Amino acid sequence: MRISIFGLGYVGCISLGCLAKNGHFMIGVDVNEIKVNLINQGLPTIIEKDIDLIIKEQYEKGNLYATTNYREALLNTDITIICVGTPSTDNGHLNLDYIFETARQIATVLKEKDSFHYIAIRSTVHPGTNYKVGEIIENISGKKRNEDFAIISNPEFLREGSAVYDYYNPPYTVLGSDNEKALNIMEDIYKDINAPVIKVDIEVAEIIKYINNSFHALKITFANEIGNICKSIGIDSHQVMELVTLDKQLNLSPYYLKPGFAFGGSCLPKDLKGLRLIAHDNYINVPLLDGIEKSNENQKLKVIQIIEKINSKNIGIIGLSFKPNTDDFRYSPLVEVAEHFLGKGYNLFIYDKNLNLSNLIGVNKDYIQKNIPHLSKLLSKNIDDVIDKSDIIIISQKFNDIEKCIEKYPNKYFVDLIRVTDKKYSNYEGICW
Repeated sequence: MRISIFGLGYVGCISLGCLAKNGHFMIGVDVNEIKVNLINQGLPTIIEKDIDLIIKEQYEKGNLYATTNYREALLNTDITIICVGTPSTDNGHLNLDYIFETARQIATVLKEKDSFHYIAIRSTVHPGTNYKVGEIIENISGKKRNEDFAIISNPEFLREGSAVYDYYNPPYTVLGSDNEKALNIMEDIYKDINAPVIKVDIEVAEIIKYINNSFHALKITFANEIGNICKSIGIDSHQVMELVTLDKQLNLSPYYLKPGFAFGGSCLPKDLKGLRLIAHDNYINVPLLDGIEKSNENQKLKVIQIIEKINSKNIGIIGLSFKPNTDDFRYSPLVEVAEHFLGKGYNLFIYDKNLNLSNLIGVNKDYIQKNIPHLSKLLSKNIDDVIDKSDIIIISQKFNDIEKCIEKYPNKYFVDLIRVTDKKYSNYEGICW
């Protein structure tokens, strides 16, 4: 492929060299003549392990060069990858001026081109940028998106200090576009990369870099707070975190990383509170750990807000226990939601396949008698009975023919806490999707 790279900073220089090494003819574009001159001397524009050798080798082979003339680069390539900077403004917002200026440059040249052009956005941008770039190009060039050009969101996952290694060994290659041919072209470009290619919605591709980096920041902050607590009571925090990271079943897995309803049960809330008390007793400030409970309460409130905006007092709850496949509903967040609506005078109808009032003993029975003495009147042995009597159905457990049920009752509103379907219905709402 003949590919132009706009922006010869960190991401652009790495992409220029590595794509050339993979057999593509590359033209780098930058307004900075110093960067252009460096490339044209076989030198990289950044300090990074191995990129100097790659740039030198590929320049000597005639596989790459750089220019300040964007028109020349665009007319002589079929694909353009945008790698220009997106710095933060003083108030923290993303400055997309360089992205939009590049879009305008591309547009002016596309007026002259008869061939189809592919544009990939590699820079970190917020959702909606892909479409905005398309609008700019259409308005200036007179060309039509997906008829004359296509835009692909293609975020990078490079770490300074290991960028070349990361280029060839990413966790995945993410591609987002509304053009299938463009997706296939970009997939072919990355065929030599040792990673799966994941094709997603454009907005997903645009936001994933923010999510990943925020998660990394979360992990660092969490480890630091654990370290501060452990140090205050004479425990080796590194030994502790080594044990944490050895657990691939729960600690390092997708199990808990699925957006949905609040956590509950007899363990997580209690143990979180216990750890926070250890910190506070030892005068350790742990704002991240303190914020978890508040965030969890907000998720309960979100369900209440969704229900209250619907004009009905008849609520069905499918699943009352704090998680599926258990009859333990002590400290279930749904019990708190039920208590709220009972206090507001709503009519509640509850079904839980694992909850049989007659078989409850011990702490679960005591919990009912103490906290929700009217629960026996609310429980039903038949899920159809609950759905028939309710105008709003809260789904916290899967059951057979869920989608058929949603379709069967268009006048009933289904509030999903666990993502039972990917389809969109007018009478269906996910708690956070």
